[in-house]
Amino acid sequence: MHKLISNKCLTIQSAVPESYILPPERRPSVVPPCKTIPVIDLQGLHRRSDRFDSAASSSRLAKNMLTNHGVSEQLMKDVLVVGKEFFDLPVEEKERFYSEDTNQTCRLKSSLNYDEEKVHFWRESFRHPCHPLEDYIHEWPQNPARYREVFGSYSIGVRKVGLLLLDLICEGLGLECGYFGGELSQGLLISINHYPLCPDPSLVLGLPKHGDPYLLTLLNQGHVAGLQVLKDEQWLAVEPISNAFVVNINHMLQIISNGKLKSANHRVVPSSDAARTTVVSFIRPSNNSLIEPAKSLLVNECSTHFKQFSTFQSAVPESYVLPPERRPTAVPPCKTIPVIDLQELDRDRTDSIQQII
Repeated sequence: MHKLISNKCLTIQSAVPESYILPPERRPSVVPPCKTIPVIDLQGLHRRSDRFDSAASSSRLAKNMLTNHGVSEQLMKDVLVVGKEFFDLPVEEKERFYSEDTNQTCRLKSSLNYDEEKVHFWRESFRHPCHPLEDYIHEWPQNPARYREVFGSYSIGVRKVGLLLLDLICEGLGLECGYFGGELSQGLLISINHYPLCPDPSLVLGLPKHGDPYLLTLLNQGHVAGLQVLKDEQWLAVEPISNAFVVNINHMLQIISNGKLKSANHRVVPSSDAARTTVVSFIRPSNNSLIEPAKSLLVNECSTHFKQFSTFQSAVPESYVLPPERRPTAVPPCKTIPVIDLQELDRDRTDSIQQII
């Protein structure tokens, strides 16, 4: 539990611990606001024209703001309040959930991969599965007292919104109705992310550049800014909108769409003015789903941009995951290594010697 920033807040009010300070080239800078994220209003969705417009918007962009989505304003606020209450609990109340084991159902952790990374990130998170609710709710915290009630109601509402969005994406892509039903959208994972007050946000990141791995992300980011998106190689700040979800396209949805949809790269910066607590909901497939480009989107078998894989194989154990700056990228083959044929050595001995030296 010494790894949690929230347990050290009294001792780090004046300076960022050295283990959290990024090298200069990786530190965030002041960025302009993003003014191009569309806002999709679901209130008029019963009208065919509005549904068509929403379907087109949902299937065209990596990030959207979603308003009038059906989750009440009070519930949107309650999950943020209760989530913050969880991180404010005494150490002994939280410690039973802290684990470096990625297989633990309800898991509290600090940073990304605390024991392996050279520099830590200014974030704590508590995550657990939510669907089917009756399979998991008994494992959730009983303190704060309202946790199970509030997050149970919220998970039902947010999953309903996520499934509606997937239906709209079906329409926008021209897929058959119900394509994302069943196993492809069976799972719901909620993560409460807490970014404590930071003495100097210019030195750290809450989360580095990344994309989300599943189908859809619905972010309830409250009123404290911190989310930044990468657009045309420039970082832009996403200002909060009251009672709205930020919707991200995830990697698996990019694969299913055969690249028509793009996963959105984003990062998080903390604040020196206020702690930030957000609630992130991931719509994800079950563990035995096959992820591949939708066949109706392929002109022929050669037009696929992605290979199929099973979600059972899709998660790399966290202890093997490198920090973003150390991960490999696609590289071209080397075409300049000479080939020495020893069969011709008697005849071309001089040439072979020259090649060797």
